[in-house]
Amino acid sequence: MNTIILATDGSTHSDEAARYLVASPLLSRDFVVHVVHCEPQVSGDVESFIGKAEIEAWHHEESGKAMRSVIDILRRGNVNFECHELTGFTPERIVKYAESVNAACIVLGSHHRSPLVNALMGSVSGRILAHAPCPVLMV
Repeated sequence: MNTIILATDGSTHSDEAARYLVASPLLSRDFVVHVVHCEPQVSGDVESFIGKAEIEAWHHEESGKAMRSVIDILRRGNVNFECHELTGFTPERIVKYAESVNAACIVLGSHHRSPLVNALMGSVSGRILAHAPCPVLMV
């Protein structure tokens, strides 16, 4: 079975990427969609103050919120999927995850930011595109 990674940040852009996959001929073959969401890792100081269990619970809750609408779209489209929660630097973690599952493709919803904003803020999709071990489809 082939793997498509659908990275979501909980935005309407991610929802559009999920809708594209449901309607796309990409899924006419033997694919499973791995829905991934990445939360930033907190510093050791925060972890020692708040506690590892509470931080893990917060990461789980935030990932659940971010994946909810994409999961609903895929479920309504009868698409096979799995959910995976990641923590760390988002582009790096998604690329490593894609490598670990030998992904056929990474699908991202694009925020359509200007080049100036991307230069100031950095672009998650741009970094994934530059380092991905497989094709990247930006919707």
